[in-house]
Amino acid sequence: MKILVVNAGSSSLKYQLIDMETEKVIAKGGCERIGIEGSLLKAKGNGKEKVFTQPMPNHKVAIELVLNALKDEEVGVIKSMEEIDAVGHRMVASGEYFNKTTLVTEEVIKTLEEKTFELAPLHNPPAVTGLRACMEVMPGTPMALVFDTSFHATMPEKAYLYGIDYEDYKNFGVRKYGFHGTSHKFVSAEAAKYLGKKPEELKIVTCHLGNGSSISAVDGGKCVDTSMGFTPLAGILMGTRSGDIDASAVEFLARKKGMTHAEVINYLNKKCGVAGISGVSSDFRDLIAGAKKGNARCKLALDMFAYQTKKYVGSYAAAMGGLNCIVFTAGIGENTPTVREAVCDGLQFLGVKLNKQANKAKNDGSIREISAKNSKVKVLVIPTNEELVIARETAELL
Repeated sequence: MKILVVNAGSSSLKYQLIDMETEKVIAKGGCERIGIEGSLLKAKGNGKEKVFTQPMPNHKVAIELVLNALKDEEVGVIKSMEEIDAVGHRMVASGEYFNKTTLVTEEVIKTLEEKTFELAPLHNPPAVTGLRACMEVMPGTPMALVFDTSFHATMPEKAYLYGIDYEDYKNFGVRKYGFHGTSHKFVSAEAAKYLGKKPEELKIVTCHLGNGSSISAVDGGKCVDTSMGFTPLAGILMGTRSGDIDASAVEFLARKKGMTHAEVINYLNKKCGVAGISGVSSDFRDLIAGAKKGNARCKLALDMFAYQTKKYVGSYAAAMGGLNCIVFTAGIGENTPTVREAVCDGLQFLGVKLNKQANKAKNDGSIREISAKNSKVKVLVIPTNEELVIARETAELL
């Protein structure tokens, strides 16, 4: 069985074709600048890479180009579309309307358009655009939706509710949903395999640290809490997102800066976080370089990021009544030893002891244990693979 995984953005479309018998990626690539001048597709297959440059006025044309690339003489890996058994689409937000991977129907799409677009206005609309484009180009091929929020559907009410009027929650769906669910699901399951334990036996905190970051408490294989909330703006400060902030401070900032509600939300999403604190960059490589040169604000941004992550690890250990394992994943979690060390420093009271030498080792794409042999809590670095989760869940649904 071959599954095509599609992740559509407003002007981009990433894909992977995965052979489910071996779970190997046999082709992958991405369309850039859809609807913008200078659009192109970078495709990889058969150990080769090829760039296709042609106008892509919309996602339908982009999908057609992807399918042509999959059959290309140089980088192609299939002879006809019939070799693709199904397509799995990443969808960011499901609200309370879908709590598991779902087969696409017109009724499902209608629910997405009417109920979830306002929950994820930057992500869900382009994803549905890509979905419709796929359906038009590949009629009859089963399509599945895999939601970032599904893994967090096991959170109890006490974890996902806000302290607002309960009727407002019921009427408007204002609650914590969480995001990065496919990543948290993958790395927590991989941690259990690595440790030779059943997921039911473990209490794990998974730290998905990247330009967007979230931390989850995984108790017995199920998510019981997570740091992102109603939107991906909540939790720790991130590349350009503020993270948690007093709601009254938002109104105060809007008034002082002469911003509308939409403008202040855009400000909190795109101009804050470590970029706003440092005044330098949202890229942690730039922050580390700046801190080494004595830039106090770069150091402050790094300290805040690690401090807030550490607080979530500690609070989730308390919420679960114990801790067996901490997992670091995603761009920063997998590649930034200084951040991992700063997060773990001070968690000795929980039984965390880092092997600093192992922590400094270069990321080779494998699971790495960076805790000391006598550490009561295992600390692992696990490369995430959200596309594989999407493919697995699509295959399982079929």
